[in-house]
Amino acid sequence: MAPFSQMLVIFICLHKISLWCTFFSFFVYCSLSSAVCGCCGALRPRYKRLVDNIFPEDPEDGLVKANMEKLTFYALSAPEKLDRIGAYLSERLSRDVARHRYGYVCIAMEALDQLLMACHCQSINLFVESFLKMVRKLLESDKPNLQILGTNSFVKFANIEEDTASYHRSYDFFVSRFSEMCHSSYEDPDIRTKIRMAGIKGLQGVVRKTVNDELQANIWDPQHMDKIVPSLLFNLQSGERTESRSPSPLQASEKEKESPMELTERCFRELLGRAAYGNIKNAVTPVLMHLDNHSLWEGKSFAVRCFKIIMYSIQSQHSHLVIQQLLGHLDANSKNSATVRAGIVEVLLEAAAIAASGSVGPTVLEVFNTLLRQLRLSVDYELTGTYDGNTNIGTKIIKAHEERQLQEAVIRTIGSFANTLPTYQRSEVMLFIMGKIPVPGVHPLFFTGRPEGTRMIQIMLLKSLVQVTAGFQTTNMLTALPSSFLEPLLSFSLTEDPEVRLLVLQILLSLIDRHDNRPKFANISSISDISMLKLKVDKCSRQDNLFMKKHGQQLYRHIYLGCKEQSSGRQHYESLFALLGLLSVELANEEVVVDLIRLALALQDLALSTDEGLPVYTRCAVHALAAAYLNLICQLTTVPAFCQHIHEVIEVRQKNTPYLLPEDVFVDNPKYVEGDVLFLQSKITEVLGGSGYNTERLATPYVPQYTVFSVSLDLKKDFFCVCLPLVDSVGMEEQERERRRQVVEKFQKAPFEEIAAHCGARVQKTIIFFSFLERLWQVFFLPPPSPSGTISSGYGQSQSRSVPIYEMKFPDLCVY
Repeated sequence: MAPFSQMLVIFICLHKISLWCTFFSFFVYCSLSSAVCGCCGALRPRYKRLVDNIFPEDPEDGLVKANMEKLTFYALSAPEKLDRIGAYLSERLSRDVARHRYGYVCIAMEALDQLLMACHCQSINLFVESFLKMVRKLLESDKPNLQILGTNSFVKFANIEEDTASYHRSYDFFVSRFSEMCHSSYEDPDIRTKIRMAGIKGLQGVVRKTVNDELQANIWDPQHMDKIVPSLLFNLQSGERTESRSPSPLQASEKEKESPMELTERCFRELLGRAAYGNIKNAVTPVLMHLDNHSLWEGKSFAVRCFKIIMYSIQSQHSHLVIQQLLGHLDANSKNSATVRAGIVEVLLEAAAIAASGSVGPTVLEVFNTLLRQLRLSVDYELTGTYDGNTNIGTKIIKAHEERQLQEAVIRTIGSFANTLPTYQRSEVMLFIMGKIPVPGVHPLFFTGRPEGTRMIQIMLLKSLVQVTAGFQTTNMLTALPSSFLEPLLSFSLTEDPEVRLLVLQILLSLIDRHDNRPKFANISSISDISMLKLKVDKCSRQDNLFMKKHGQQLYRHIYLGCKEQSSGRQHYESLFALLGLLSVELANEEVVVDLIRLALALQDLALSTDEGLPVYTRCAVHALAAAYLNLICQLTTVPAFCQHIHEVIEVRQKNTPYLLPEDVFVDNPKYVEGDVLFLQSKITEVLGGSGYNTERLATPYVPQYTVFSVSLDLKKDFFCVCLPLVDSVGMEEQERERRRQVVEKFQKAPFEEIAAHCGARVQKTIIFFSFLERLWQVFFLPPPSPSGTISSGYGQSQSRSVPIYEMKFPDLCVY
């Protein structure tokens, strides 16, 4: 029995071991099975069972919606389990990616998306970490489909507004990876386009997620902007159109919305629209660097388009920040090629036009100072032919025509900026530019050794003033044309350079024309009925009367002297006629009308004079100018007898001497025919006196009133002279002209030693003259010496004490 009993015990033990092994094997099998059921499934955590149940046996069947609803309900009921659910989903996704089971990967990401959309509890941050880990896993894959899948999930996440902020979350990887996707070079063009669009959407998501979260790393830091902005510009450039659309692309076809270029533009606008005051610089700097690195300034169109997007997208009150950056970038490229600088200036031009609705900012003069400095540098480069002032080997050679194009672009930009300014600021800009115009002897930097440079700078700055004064409107001429601006401007109207004189006339016309009458005087003619011109004439205001009393004689004198210039052409006489016409309709009272008529008759006498030695063309043109103006003013005064006399003379000229009328004078080789075809001062005085005009003043011939001290400029040769006219007569002008001709001839033919001695004598005379002026100042203007000497003003200084007259002691001979 003993052996049998032992065998039975052994059998029973082996049977138990077999049962336990069988049970253990079954348990392991059930644990590894995707479908856990029965009592074995109950041994696993519930969240894992719920997660496993959302995956079907065949991944093509997609997410099990009923089970997904159970998982969502469980997550909402037990939010503390969210982090474990996320970790378990992340574990499954990593395993499926490694095994290339991409169907289950898509199901896992779909489940994550739904959980993110449903759960906004405080513990979602840990779940998000698992989610971002899974997205990163997909983005790191070399499969385009997985990259796009991860990007789409990230974009959905970016659109979720979380209830609680997270300070430990980092998006550095996503900025780098999405930027890399924006530059995808995948072989298949369709797939490449999809990857790039996914990268753009990803960057847009990063911006949305971080821009308003103060606890996040600042997305506006240069380390991020230097990746985001160039990636967007790369895609914007790849599908560049010929012309930028207007401010916001709200309406576009479906095809356009799906293009990388349209998507990029929307993303770029959104990025800029979210930029605060302190972030504008960091957003714009990468744009400037991208345009530099890829030589995109020279093409202009893409650079202009980029900055149109920027100016339309940012808040209008921040416009001046962009303009300041462009100005600084222009200075930084001062020695770059003219085409690059011209491209930057063109962008400035477009930006200024858009900034007109916002603000150019407080640094108005800085803007114009930078542009004028670039203008001066361009002239220097054109004259020297190099950027560094020498001709060493390897020096970049200047192309003159490119520099001239740059100069014109700068002038247009100055005008564009000026148009954005209010009246008072534009007046300041006018004075600022006038102070920059070089005058020989005053700005030796521009004059010594390079008279051509002085002339070029003068012309460029006067052209800038033409742009600034275009469309200038003011009700008070005293503020529009103060003495500090008008006097130096008129001094340039007496130079021998015809282009300078013409620019001065254009500036005066722009400032005086306040009712858009200037186009109606564009063509000089003797029209029989000026009502056809539809002139706008307002009553002369008190400020206008004060202006003409103060500056009227200056204007008359410069008009008179301008007619004597033999280098004047048709445009000069047309501008002088327009100036006379505008003075008549804008600033004329009875006294001004009389003075203008006297001036017109004086011009007729000037044309008749043989002492002036005027050529035939100039004499005929002056006659025509006087006739055209008298025909205009007689109809403005509406005195019938005055009009009858003027029209009679014009009719006789039309028959006998047509070259004395504006319609026929501006032809080649006009003929001057003497005859009784003059406007009679006695007749005009008689008819206007009968209508109440000042007959005594009318009967007095006009004589130009010269100032006591004037500076005469001769820009043809490298010198200037100071003259003191002692006799107020027309003959003095002829003597001065002859003297200047002799000086020019002497400088051309005399030996160097003689010229040097002559200049030395003139310098000595000038020193003596100014010493004399200083003595006069001390005698007439300084306070008289005090009998008690000086008094102390503190800090060891002393000053003269002014003594009242009644306390002074005068010599007996001075007292009566």
